[in-house]
Amino acid sequence: MQTQNPFLDEMARLTNAAMGLAQSAGDEAKAAFRSQADRWVAELDLVRRDELDAVRAELAALREEVAALRAAPPPRATRKPAPK
Repeated sequence: MQTQNPFLDEMARLTNAAMGLAQSAGDEAKAAFRSQADRWVAELDLVRRDELDAVRAELAALREEVAALRAAPPPRATRKPAPK
């Protein structure tokens, strides 16, 4: 048999409200921390990942081009006829 106890009902409501408040405070703290971390990272002037990948790809292409130029035979020098 279950009885209705107003004191226990009120305690359950208060506990529920306290848990909701604690969760809200945790979410607010997390948002504040993330905002501060974003500001800190922005001040460091870091390179984005996509920019780094683009520079790496360009560097690889340039290295291949240099290797191909080094492997090619040197151009033949053409002689101009001597003036008379």
